[in-house]
Amino acid sequence: MTSIVAIVGRPNVGKSTLFNRLSRSKDSLVDDYPGLTRDNLYASVSWEETPFTIIDTGGFDDNSEDQLTTKIKNQIIKAVEEADRIIFLMDGQKGLLPGDEEMAGALRQLKKKIFYVVNKVDGPEKEYLIHDFYKLGTDMVYPVSGAHGYGLRTLMDDVIEGLPKERPESGDVNRVRVAILGRPNAGKSSLINRILGFERSVVSEIPGTTRDSVDTLFKRKDREYLLIDTAGIRRKSKVKEKIDKFSMIKALNSLDRCHVAVILFDAEDGFMEQDARICGYALDRNRGLILGVNKYDLIKSDPARKKALDLAIDRQLNFATFAPKINLSALTGENVKKLFDKIDLVYNQFSTRIGTGEVNRLVEEMIHKRPPPMVGPRRLKFFYATQIDIRPPTFVVFVNYPDAVHFSYSRFIVNQLRAQFDLKHTPIKLIIKKRTRE
Repeated sequence: MTSIVAIVGRPNVGKSTLFNRLSRSKDSLVDDYPGLTRDNLYASVSWEETPFTIIDTGGFDDNSEDQLTTKIKNQIIKAVEEADRIIFLMDGQKGLLPGDEEMAGALRQLKKKIFYVVNKVDGPEKEYLIHDFYKLGTDMVYPVSGAHGYGLRTLMDDVIEGLPKERPESGDVNRVRVAILGRPNAGKSSLINRILGFERSVVSEIPGTTRDSVDTLFKRKDREYLLIDTAGIRRKSKVKEKIDKFSMIKALNSLDRCHVAVILFDAEDGFMEQDARICGYALDRNRGLILGVNKYDLIKSDPARKKALDLAIDRQLNFATFAPKINLSALTGENVKKLFDKIDLVYNQFSTRIGTGEVNRLVEEMIHKRPPPMVGPRRLKFFYATQIDIRPPTFVVFVNYPDAVHFSYSRFIVNQLRAQFDLKHTPIKLIIKKRTRE
């Protein structure tokens, strides 16, 4: 395991800004809105050839006792328990507040290495802002600017002192990246929590609780999975706040990182047009696709609702007939373990490579079975075919008149590839090209 550095502090002190600068990313959403980060975000970072994992936590607000805030606190507690170093971030512009003093007292009890950091100090002329923070009883207060980078070198050189420089062997080669997507409140975070057996993601009945894409590693039967929990994808007409737009963009970007997308539907609400639209987003990016019908325990004893749901899915997803479907319940755990059988099935087919000889033999059989049409006085000719890529399996077929290949014949080719090479549950990309004479 790499060393872990956790960033903690009150809401809106700039934790996500600092996280983004250190990870050289925009992995945390940043906006002038207190309490924006609700889940712990993890990123791999290297500073002066010292690798570590940095955690961005939610804001610790001790004045609120609502259920969601309590769960966020539990997330922070888990982060600091995991951490080798703690960056305790405070706001230099607002000065030392009672919440900072309470949190400092709680952190001291952990007997961890704590770095007291005052953010929003944009240059040496503003370092006077840190003086009050020495009241916390520390010998060293670090003035920094997460937004501009001021003071970070001094801070991070001290943070990494004593941390091991060896980077562990990467397990990413065979890691399956799985994104969980769906409408708000479809149960995405609940499903990941059920898989993990503990609350790594904050779960709430409030639609839209998850605003960031949250990555979690999970191992099952010697295979590693990266589970990507995403914000609920709303209809565009419902996306009004700037932060909701950011969340939707990040959820869609998670499709570019994943191998397999599990699109979660709410069985109680029924299948909606937005569910089909989200499936379309996944197919546009050629991702492996699994249809997860969550909360199925609420309708499985009602034959009429089950039939209506199946008919709606079949009717609206006629463009994704290859995607396997699984009925499950994140609440009760029903069929959740079987979901990984579907993920493995899709991923294995998604990663399949077929030899050129086999592909060409299939093309010959296909032409014999269903000869290509005439193009004016000439017949459309297929010369040869080969697979050029995986994830998804991508085939190129060379012909004399590419524009003459009707979409129905392209669909016939894809169906033959599925049947012959056991690719029934993966998207297939087909490219028709004109043969050039060298």
